[in-house]
Amino acid sequence: MNSNMAEINPKRRSISDSADLSLVSNGKQYELNVSASNIDGLLHRFVVFIDATPNTARTYRTSLRQWFKYMHEQGIRNPDPDDVRNYRTYLKEAGKKPTTVQNYIIAVKQFFKWTEAEGLYPNVAKYVKGAKLSKSFKKDYLTSRQAKKVLEDIDRSNLLGKRNYAMLILMLTMGLRTIEVSRANVEDIRNSGDSTVLYVQGKGHTEKDAMVRMPSIVEDAIRDYLKARKSSSLTEPLFTSTSNNNKGKRLTTRTIRGTVKRCFIKAGFDSPKLTAHSTRHTTATLSLLNGATLQQTQALLRHKNMQTTEIYAHNIQASKNPASNDVANAIFN
Repeated sequence: MNSNMAEINPKRRSISDSADLSLVSNGKQYELNVSASNIDGLLHRFVVFIDATPNTARTYRTSLRQWFKYMHEQGIRNPDPDDVRNYRTYLKEAGKKPTTVQNYIIAVKQFFKWTEAEGLYPNVAKYVKGAKLSKSFKKDYLTSRQAKKVLEDIDRSNLLGKRNYAMLILMLTMGLRTIEVSRANVEDIRNSGDSTVLYVQGKGHTEKDAMVRMPSIVEDAIRDYLKARKSSSLTEPLFTSTSNNNKGKRLTTRTIRGTVKRCFIKAGFDSPKLTAHSTRHTTATLSLLNGATLQQTQALLRHKNMQTTEIYAHNIQASKNPASNDVANAIFN
């Protein structure tokens, strides 16, 4: 690291509209200009550096604008580690969820990692920790009986019902995210060996490079729906709207979330902890409960980190803990 970056001057300076439009250094004095005219240039250079997908780049831009706004409001020109920690506290006190705080701090850490790599400003966020996150999931899952009831309560006598049934059974058994369901096309259903598979464009991916095996019951439901829809092109979206305004167009993630939620409620499962993402939790949990290994479930869910999959196993083990029953028996028997 540049020797001039070893010391950080925490002195505050007021921000004026006529300030220099770049990150500047003068001896051991480093300044971070967050004037409106400079922010766009900084963000552009940073996004080019991280070489992220458009969605990820957009998330970083949004998060960093919050940090720049905070700096401007606090009159911070020479941010130091305490400023980043105070920002974390500010986010918490503003009522931000731990996951949101974590994402915002990650963006700040990545930004200062870049400024240091460019020799522009020391990495003052290097040793700042994010928000403490719970090791359990915020959303519930469905038991096998509940999942079956959700599917059985869908009226499949019409096109809408056939679509919803096919979509729900796919999400419950194959663990697809709403964005993956939305992106799917008819042509993504292919054969591999003696099995039918669906090629998926996962989160953060630019191509459909992940293959998920499709159970025969899911394939039958999808083909029944496509036949009723009179699908004529392989390039068509796998699931399309039936509304008058958007008929035939690709389902949005918002529509998918709303559809899943309505199916849950119709089956009698109305809880704020049951959402479209609960179908993914259901897939993982039922997979492990029915004998799949952690590695197999990780591959099914396409988790990058095994620790994410291990959370499901931990929760299952906790639910099987007989200690509370032992205490009850000791008291009442």
